[in-house]
Amino acid sequence: MTKQLLLTLMAATCVAGFAQDENLPTIVPGANPSLSTVTMRAGTTKYQKVTGFGAAACFGLMEPIRDTNVIDSLYGPKSRVGLNIVRMEISPNMIGDVTTPWDTPYDWHGYLPVTKRAKEYGAIVFGTPWSPPAAFKTNNSASGGQTTDENGNVGGVRGKLKKEKYKDFFPWLNTFLNYMNNNGVRVDAVALQNEPDWWVGYSGCLYTPEELHSLVRDYAARLNKKYFGVKLISAESLNFTPAYSDALLDDTVTAKHIDIVGGHLYGNPPLKNMKTVGTKALKMGKETWMTEHSFDPRGEGANAVTDLPTWDEELLFAEEVNESMQANCSAYIYWYMMAHWSFIGSGDATVQPGNDKGKVLRRGLIMSHFAKHLTGATRLSHTSNINQVTNAAFETTAYLKGDSLIVMAILTKDRDFNLQITLPYKAKGGKRILSTEDRLLAEANIQIDEPTTKMTFDMPAKSIATYIFKVDNPETAISSVEREAKAGHADDSWYSLSGQRVVSPRKGVYIHQGKIVVR
Repeated sequence: MTKQLLLTLMAATCVAGFAQDENLPTIVPGANPSLSTVTMRAGTTKYQKVTGFGAAACFGLMEPIRDTNVIDSLYGPKSRVGLNIVRMEISPNMIGDVTTPWDTPYDWHGYLPVTKRAKEYGAIVFGTPWSPPAAFKTNNSASGGQTTDENGNVGGVRGKLKKEKYKDFFPWLNTFLNYMNNNGVRVDAVALQNEPDWWVGYSGCLYTPEELHSLVRDYAARLNKKYFGVKLISAESLNFTPAYSDALLDDTVTAKHIDIVGGHLYGNPPLKNMKTVGTKALKMGKETWMTEHSFDPRGEGANAVTDLPTWDEELLFAEEVNESMQANCSAYIYWYMMAHWSFIGSGDATVQPGNDKGKVLRRGLIMSHFAKHLTGATRLSHTSNINQVTNAAFETTAYLKGDSLIVMAILTKDRDFNLQITLPYKAKGGKRILSTEDRLLAEANIQIDEPTTKMTFDMPAKSIATYIFKVDNPETAISSVEREAKAGHADDSWYSLSGQRVVSPRKGVYIHQGKIVVR
């Protein structure tokens, strides 16, 4: 097939219905000549598929949330936030004899109520060990081993997994999976270790990249992945240090065991280490998940302990999620579900008014721009007239999801702009969800009289907007005919690229018996 023909196929269109919500206001694309213009252009090169967005079911120092109302607010079709991933700790702590009411010597029961509820909403649940059991450790403690004396001097014994216990690590994970299964929660993935490169005084365990390589190479086959239907996440480095993922991905033996590359963003923004790791993982057909970060930029004059985040800080949080997508991340999982700097209010009286317990906070609604619309989408290439760097004044990403082309746009400048959008397919209608400091998640229909690839919208100062365009996407019609052919339902008819039956095909490009044919 020639290059020209390929371009022709990419530009072909199909007919699909689009019904607008009559209850929403309508906006009509059109430039305001008095405003400066920022531009973005969506392409057709595909990158990662977005698996979803989530948070850890933790409150305080890893104490599990017991309130299922939190899950109801964050997950499911009625949620204003739209999360679909739950992270939980695989606790190493013993709670007594195996004859306890929970049928396990480990402190895993606390997560059952919320993970069960999340599973009812179809959520993905994954577990991370902060430490193996104390008996497995060189310091005989679940603690990482760091201590600080009265003079501030740091010392202690570094807690590591004993070499003779490497063989027992994955069977211990099997015990966890079996317990959760028996109690109605099918866990979808387990990680090797939370922050193996961070020495702590709470629950923790240190590994070098080489030690993790040996653990996976020699013993990962002991994880009953097929029986439990579980995926294995690499160790979740504190700041996505590439050495930790490289040690596992560069060896074909260990790479086959790793399904997801995980990591955290502390001290290293998305477009640095995570982009390096994510790009490599994507080429190998593996997903990259950002599995923990507490976003608190501690802006000038702000007090993270007593202040709710400012609007400027909320926009920086939105940019972090957006930049994670640019870094080939398939999932973004925040830290605590409940905190004044998170999605659900904690009720802490020391924080300014507005941190009501159980209330969906502004940050949760900012997350909904991503979680409710990008899950299941595939990121597309795009360009912008402003460089896509960390905390740029204007940031964008583009996605394809069925017959929808989604554009995310974040503007941190304190003045209005025109937003000029160019799409690879013709749009015939759509919807915009816009958030400003004064109004969150304001929805409006986009009225398009004639299908077009170029549009201009007003972009208010300091705002985030999600544009969902219904487009003439040729892939939908072609793939549907191909699916029929593979299923044995295709006849001898000829079809246009839009899926229309053609009685007398002449010169042109057609689909015949599931194949593209040039006549």
